[in-house]
Amino acid sequence: MHLRGAEPFLLPGGRHGVLLVHGFTGLPAELRLLGAYLNARDFTVLAVRLAGHGTTVEDLSRTDREDWMDSVRDGYAILGGLCGRISAVGHSMGAVFAMLLSVEKEVARVVSLCAPIIIAPEQGLRHLPTREACVDRYVPKARRKLRDVPAGANNTYRRMPLVAVHEVVDTIEAARAELAKVHVPILIVHGSRDHTADPRSADYLYEHVASAHREKFILPDAGHLLPLDAHVRDRVFERTAAFLSDGAAQGAQN
Repeated sequence: MHLRGAEPFLLPGGRHGVLLVHGFTGLPAELRLLGAYLNARDFTVLAVRLAGHGTTVEDLSRTDREDWMDSVRDGYAILGGLCGRISAVGHSMGAVFAMLLSVEKEVARVVSLCAPIIIAPEQGLRHLPTREACVDRYVPKARRKLRDVPAGANNTYRRMPLVAVHEVVDTIEAARAELAKVHVPILIVHGSRDHTADPRSADYLYEHVASAHREKFILPDAGHLLPLDAHVRDRVFERTAAFLSDGAAQGAQN
């Protein structure tokens, strides 16, 4: 049984497919507005649900980073049967998986929205107990009460399994080790007021990926939830679509 908003969604369009990947404890519904924006510009869009997400926190506690990456690989395989080119757009931890996917598979372009290459100190990661001590331990999460967002986008878990936080940390460490293998054109988007993914993450990515074509787009008035923030999301969507469309044009010329 899935929470409302946890359902993957496919929006058929043109031959350039875009794989959307949500973040840790997130839902595909968080990317519904972005998906609709891109689909209106003739992209085929598939938003995946990461394993253990959108069901129960107990499910999440039993999954690991390889399970999450397998969900991304499955989405890539589905799009591969529909499209001639595939780009990946991820939010938060989903952006980390989008970059890792580009190391494994043929990806046209990557858009990173608030990738937590450096976790903000406000998250208190220094107080995280050892993995062994985190088994069967949960911490509360505040209820999300965003307005003007898709149905289900506020249906995040009310608790978070601490053992899964260790998996997030391991995912970030794995990504740091692979950044020198990221050669795909990349757009790095971040909010200066992000208290989840430290804004320094954008600079770190820009300096450490091997991409010859890399762009950085910083929003000084934005926080972490760029795909849902009514004050900035239109700017984020426009820049994302322009970056992906430029890749589609180049692909048509080659």
